[in-house]
Amino acid sequence: MSKIVLLGGDGIGPEVVAEAIRVLEVVNQRYGLGIDVEEHLIGGSAIDATGEPLPETTLKAAKNADAVLLGAVGGPKWDLLPMTSRPEKGLLKIRAGMNLFANLRPALLYPELASASSLKPDIVSGLDLLIVRELIGGIYFGEPRGIEGPPGQRVGFNTDRYSEPEIERIGRVAFDAANRRSKKLCSVDKANVLEVTVLWREVMMSLSPEYPEVELSHMYVDNAAMQLIKAPKQFDVMVTGNLFGDILSDAAAMLTGSIGMLPSASLNSDKQGLYEPCHGSAPDIAGRDLANPLATILSVAMMLHHSLNESKAALAINNAVKSVLSAGYRTQDIASGDSGEELVGCHAIGDAVVDLLSKG
Repeated sequence: MSKIVLLGGDGIGPEVVAEAIRVLEVVNQRYGLGIDVEEHLIGGSAIDATGEPLPETTLKAAKNADAVLLGAVGGPKWDLLPMTSRPEKGLLKIRAGMNLFANLRPALLYPELASASSLKPDIVSGLDLLIVRELIGGIYFGEPRGIEGPPGQRVGFNTDRYSEPEIERIGRVAFDAANRRSKKLCSVDKANVLEVTVLWREVMMSLSPEYPEVELSHMYVDNAAMQLIKAPKQFDVMVTGNLFGDILSDAAAMLTGSIGMLPSASLNSDKQGLYEPCHGSAPDIAGRDLANPLATILSVAMMLHHSLNESKAALAINNAVKSVLSAGYRTQDIASGDSGEELVGCHAIGDAVVDLLSKG
């Protein structure tokens, strides 16, 4: 029996998670996975119910689960709360509380969506890259931090900090991933300006001899951002810190047609993970059946593969998503207006995936 904690969150989060759970239920029955789902609160919905963005009961349940499936957190309703009490703090706290240091964000362009990308098809066709992002260190978690001083002269400050062990463990995840793929790893830093990334580069270089088959390269983050748009297929696996990874993975999302297509996995050393789409809560379309649930459905596939060791079920979901796209089903974010496309809502595209999986 595997225990999954479900965190719908805010905005479109509950909508996309609902479709993903329908998909999980089908493969659970079809493959006899023995999965039990338990629902809890996080983010703005948790603030409304308990006053906290991450209730202790949620964190405890997540720590005791095999995996966590999350929708999205945040929205303008809670923007005026103190920084320490906003929905996003719940997300940061669960990452830290579960020690989820390794974030895997694949950017795979389905051939059917080449025309939906913001770049020319010949630049992005065949794109398949993986961004490995360190998730619980760096400037998002470093101390000291804050805003100090009298009105009119206040100073805001944050600390970008990494230790050698923190860099080494995310480096090994990235090298191992590259070793399983095309054996190319690009480490992204800003070592010409930031001492913390000088250390980052030194540690990556020290790991390289342990992986003689992996070609290690280095790139400054500003150049990496440019190259990701100019010639994205030069990359296979990229590894970087928390801030740079946050930005680059969202840029990579648009190469695939929409951020609504990007799943993610956040793992600890025990392969316990939190799985979520890369998109936000999109409050402007919440409740209107307009959201794209495919990133969340693909996150379920990642969960089955990485945390539950159910690769056959994961492959079935991936194949079903590809078949749905091949059949021309599109939510508004991935519609290009080409003939043969059928514009559908969140629930209908979930129906299509469920129907294919049910038929085997």
